[in-house]
Amino acid sequence: MTTKLKPVDAVVVGSGVAGSIICMELANAGLNVVCIERGRMIEPQHDFVMPYTHDELKFDRHSDIFQNLSRETITFRNNMGETALPMRELGSFKPGEIVGGTAAHWGCNARRFLPYDFEIRSRMTERHGKNFFPADCTSQDWGVTYDELEPYYDQFEHIYGVGGKAGNLNGEIQPGGNPFEGPRSREYPNPPTRHTPQGAMFAKAAKELGYHPFPGPAAAMTRDYTNLYKVMMGECQRGGFCSSHACAAGAKANPLTAVLPALMKKENFEMRPLCNVIKVNTDSTGKQATGVTYIDARGQQVEQPANIVVLSTYCFNNTRLLLLSGIGKPYDPQSGTGVVGRNYSYQTGGKVEVFFDDREFNPFIGGGMTSTQFDDFNGEELDRSDLGFVGSAYIAVSSPGATPIKSKPVPHGTPRWGGAWKKAVAHNYRRSFSIGIHGSCQSYRQHYLDLDPTYRDANGLPLLRMTFDWHQNEQKMLKFMNERCIEIAKAMSPTSYAARAVPTKYSIIPYQSTHNIGGAVMGADPATSVVNKHLQSWDVPNLFVVGGSAYPQNAAVGPTETIGMLACWTADGIKDIYMKRPGQSML
Repeated sequence: MTTKLKPVDAVVVGSGVAGSIICMELANAGLNVVCIERGRMIEPQHDFVMPYTHDELKFDRHSDIFQNLSRETITFRNNMGETALPMRELGSFKPGEIVGGTAAHWGCNARRFLPYDFEIRSRMTERHGKNFFPADCTSQDWGVTYDELEPYYDQFEHIYGVGGKAGNLNGEIQPGGNPFEGPRSREYPNPPTRHTPQGAMFAKAAKELGYHPFPGPAAAMTRDYTNLYKVMMGECQRGGFCSSHACAAGAKANPLTAVLPALMKKENFEMRPLCNVIKVNTDSTGKQATGVTYIDARGQQVEQPANIVVLSTYCFNNTRLLLLSGIGKPYDPQSGTGVVGRNYSYQTGGKVEVFFDDREFNPFIGGGMTSTQFDDFNGEELDRSDLGFVGSAYIAVSSPGATPIKSKPVPHGTPRWGGAWKKAVAHNYRRSFSIGIHGSCQSYRQHYLDLDPTYRDANGLPLLRMTFDWHQNEQKMLKFMNERCIEIAKAMSPTSYAARAVPTKYSIIPYQSTHNIGGAVMGADPATSVVNKHLQSWDVPNLFVVGGSAYPQNAAVGPTETIGMLACWTADGIKDIYMKRPGQSML
């Protein structure tokens, strides 16, 4: 039996970066808003106090704040000829499962996408010709431009207190920042992080090679800061344990620290944790959403009617809910038709470790995305005419705090176990760091998400199936970037260096990044996108699907800032356009 509740103005599924901001903006506009979250309620001052939040086994290895795979997981295969099997342990990526979502453990890499990233198909075609893209590449323009979105990047940065140095203010190049970034309307709300010794070495070598290093923008407070929602966050203490961990000091901007303290005080807002949405309900025409159905903490089925439905969960769950609800045509890789599940993509990465016998660092100390990076091989700056690949990357040295259990860099030739290995680990922990590659990943016809025909979750519903592998385009790009990193490594005169091999096949086992995107992409054509430029469903106008699922392909920089920007953009669209014509297309 399903319990039917009283209608509300808006129901928002998911309390992460996107969901929390949309809830706040709609509640500020006077709407009655309910947020439904499958994870447990968190009290940061209790759950993440020192020293317990630095428990690497609990958070990183045992996945305390991440998705419970015993109840729901995904299945995975590299290609359509294989049988997909369930992922039983979190490895390559780590979706969250708490109030606040996946961003509770992000590394605070707060980069904007470049103007080129939103128009990659048209810009690359204009520059290199229509045959430059691989034949099976489905990457496309977003249907919206950087100039339209810039005010919302600015809004998000002032919510999350991003620290950085502008490199392009209203078209004027500024010293000390990224000269290749898109124009910004004003400075960052906080100053940049300071160079670490590793970052200073990297910056010196990069400059000598003609590159343009700058401090990486970070959403870990570089000073005490009060944001747009009148929430105060304290300065980062550089205690490390950022990625895979929550912040004991509350200095890492995320929904728990930047939005929810203000949002939870609103009388027209309600948070419902431990409630797992299983369907978006529609009327008899299938053209209007009537609310959602969820399973509550007691295992009871509940229907929450609403005038507006916003899906703002992780990209996997946004896509799965659309498929389970029968909204939009599922993607068929054989015919290339359909849209839901299309253009799944990931993030390309690599690194070169450098080792010094005559220098010591302190890798244990670090802070959310304390980094030095350069964009000389990112976006349109890279001339690909003779390189044979689409895409780009930025190169960086980061100091997030080296968690000692998993951070065990050793030079090539070191035994893989035993006394000599232990000695090498102890010696090199303080005498090494890595030069990282953070690269884009295009979308391809054979990479997609759909419902698994065999495996089901604890509620008896089909699991989501991922079909993905590395494409030779990304392998070529990574090989090129590896060679550039080796040049930088040599310029720093290390005792030795070790480059990570370019992967021949994608593995879901080792951690890489929690930067999964696509499946419910945005665009200008309903034949190749699930939502329009305002993240509004083409098929169900009072349904909005917001998050990394909207990306038609992945850029070189991390996706979180752009997810937050899209939440600000969508919330304004709902308030300023949709509410004047409810139930209608915003175009």
